[in-house]
Amino acid sequence: MRSFLEVDDLTVKELNRVIDLCIDANPPKVLEGEGVALVFQKPSNRTRNSMEMATHQLGGHPVYIRGEELGFDKRESVEDVISTLSGYYKCVAARVFDHEILERMAQVELCPIVNLLSDTGHPMQALADVVTMVKEFGDLNGKILSFIGDGNNVFRSLAMGAGMLGAEIRFAGPSDYCLSDLDKDRLAAVGVEVDEFAFAQDAVEGSNVVYTDVWTSMGQESEIEERKKAFEAFTVDSSLMDSASSDAVFLHCLPAHRGEEVTGEVIDGPKSRVWNQSENRMHAARGLLAWLLTEGQENE
Repeated sequence: MRSFLEVDDLTVKELNRVIDLCIDANPPKVLEGEGVALVFQKPSNRTRNSMEMATHQLGGHPVYIRGEELGFDKRESVEDVISTLSGYYKCVAARVFDHEILERMAQVELCPIVNLLSDTGHPMQALADVVTMVKEFGDLNGKILSFIGDGNNVFRSLAMGAGMLGAEIRFAGPSDYCLSDLDKDRLAAVGVEVDEFAFAQDAVEGSNVVYTDVWTSMGQESEIEERKKAFEAFTVDSSLMDSASSDAVFLHCLPAHRGEEVTGEVIDGPKSRVWNQSENRMHAARGLLAWLLTEGQENE
């Protein structure tokens, strides 16, 4: 039973095939008469709406389920919840605090599990990101992607997806917020290396894509002031974008805090592809589900 918990659950060949399906505007109705359970321990604008519309476009019916309705390991074990949901739904997609919950779901092996976000990765966002870049540049081989800010779950999945497709990956952020050694080992296992820079301008020099994320993610609210101080030299502004390639675009997974990680003139300016990127969350979800529920299971 194939699931999608991180980008490297796909081979490079499979990732390229999924991207083709993401770009296909007329996918087969592989969910006709079926449902997809959308489990949200953490709320989200783009994730919920993109998944619901993608399921609808594939002919299926999405059902949004709040985490407290299931009560993982309080009302019922994770395994019992999935055993129940698999009797109703073709697929279960979940946005969780702890990645272990997704792993336990997948180990039951009754239906495919999709990671909508966990503390270790955000592969659906990464898929939308690489789709955005492929639409912009044709392919990523030899392109330079520079991520400025926090070496978080978004960056790990992004580095994996773009790196698997041949992009050079750069990172600049405070030394205490770089990728962990464990994350670097996971990336190295699929042939992806990250070049780290102390200064944002050095990382962005000649880049084709400049990417950032909020400095404080959901669940880190107690660290807001500490993080603002640590990241104050890593705002993406027009001066920084001028160091990038002439064809460079700006990406951000949203929500954005203008004046912190990015200035308004960049995110709302001509180099920004943020709203294309946001829409591509829907196309990415549609392509991934179309592949996972058909070719993905056949390949297994």
